[in-house]
Amino acid sequence: MPSWRSHVKNPNNQHMRRHQKIMLLELTATLDEAHTQIERELRNNSIDAVSDLLSQCQECAVSMGETIEASEGEGTKTVVILEEYCERLYEISQGMDSGNANADRTSKILLKSLNAIRSSIASDIHETLETVFLPYKAAMWDSLESVWKKADADPDCDAYVIPIPYFDRNPDGSMGKEHYEGLDYPMYVPVTDYRQYDFEGRHPDRIYIHNPYDDGNFVTSVPPFFYSRNLKNLTDELIYIPYFVLADPDPGNDEQVEGMRHFMTVAAVMNADKVIVQSENMRKAYIKVLTEYAGEQTRGYWEKKISGEGSPKFDKVATTKKEDVEVPEGWEKVIRKSDGSMKKIIFYNTGVQALLDNDEKMLDKIEDVLRIFKENKDDVALLWRPHPLIQATITSMRPHLWERYSAIVDSYRSEGWGIYDDSAELDRAIVLSDAYYGDGSSVVELYKKTGKPIMIQNAEIIEEAG
Repeated sequence: MPSWRSHVKNPNNQHMRRHQKIMLLELTATLDEAHTQIERELRNNSIDAVSDLLSQCQECAVSMGETIEASEGEGTKTVVILEEYCERLYEISQGMDSGNANADRTSKILLKSLNAIRSSIASDIHETLETVFLPYKAAMWDSLESVWKKADADPDCDAYVIPIPYFDRNPDGSMGKEHYEGLDYPMYVPVTDYRQYDFEGRHPDRIYIHNPYDDGNFVTSVPPFFYSRNLKNLTDELIYIPYFVLADPDPGNDEQVEGMRHFMTVAAVMNADKVIVQSENMRKAYIKVLTEYAGEQTRGYWEKKISGEGSPKFDKVATTKKEDVEVPEGWEKVIRKSDGSMKKIIFYNTGVQALLDNDEKMLDKIEDVLRIFKENKDDVALLWRPHPLIQATITSMRPHLWERYSAIVDSYRSEGWGIYDDSAELDRAIVLSDAYYGDGSSVVELYKKTGKPIMIQNAEIIEEAG
């Protein structure tokens, strides 16, 4: 394991997993079938066949004991009962050698032993769920965090946060630069290196993802191993939670629902066993779209699959308090006036879609906004936070804009009169700021929960410099 993080979680710690316990109980059913065959062969006086079956039963019991000791340690009650079972098998074998084997008596002995094994597995072995969270962008971790916290606090659950890499897409669609943000998660989140976790061998009970696209994203891609169509084969339950929130729809408004269709028919929705969305209205909209997509006969399937229990992103905003937020040292000189009092802080959010829709005009708008806030920097602090995929989007889909956009960012950062926030801590920007200005995006839906003012920018409106 890497030594760069003091709170790395070791995936090799062992507890009895649910699927292991199920496997043990399935093996007792195999033993039961063998016992029936032993009784039958004894009545037919097929001594060699009985000896072979007894040997197979012993091998099965030893394997079960080894599985239990690997997770529970030595000396467990169930292992003792399995050892006693092996002694009964030996005694039956010895009885056959001396001609004292009796089918009815042997059947009762084996049944009694098997019932004791089953009972002990069921009651004495404590099963643990293994739950894996696979974020790829640290800035999107808030879409999974509250679910992880609940799993991590559950004594019957082993929860692993396993950040996975992702690639920028080149303009031709090929895989470009690789990114890995495992270092960027909050220090209270223990992370596991994805290269150290054996997904196929461990087969976690649940996997949570927030990447919806598989290979359908033109901007970024996770490695194909982590596409939902592959992950569904590596777990008992694949759960998808969108990394974004949207304006809550009226399920009866066809135009509203139709505008969200492309969010609802993505690969992760199709491949997941469960999809958790932000509200009951959103759930109804998903069911409507997916039923139209797949046919009325599938309605019951979607009703079972889509859950409207709420987005963890809302949980994060609701539980983050201003007094608990650590303000970076470099921000203090920007957000305070010369007399030490606080300026009004404006959260300036620039998104991906607005840039794609407006092209050069969006860069004109950003320059104009920065100019206006610079002129008013003594009273108002600008906290500019671009979408975390803005660079990848420009270089992949609008490469002709990159040089100018990069120059705007570099100039703003070097002048130092405002804050440029490209961290993973969206909640910090929401809590610290006094108002929102910028593009319409999922951030707006989060910001509404604060009750603070919101103004959406219009790329068509440019104020002439005085």
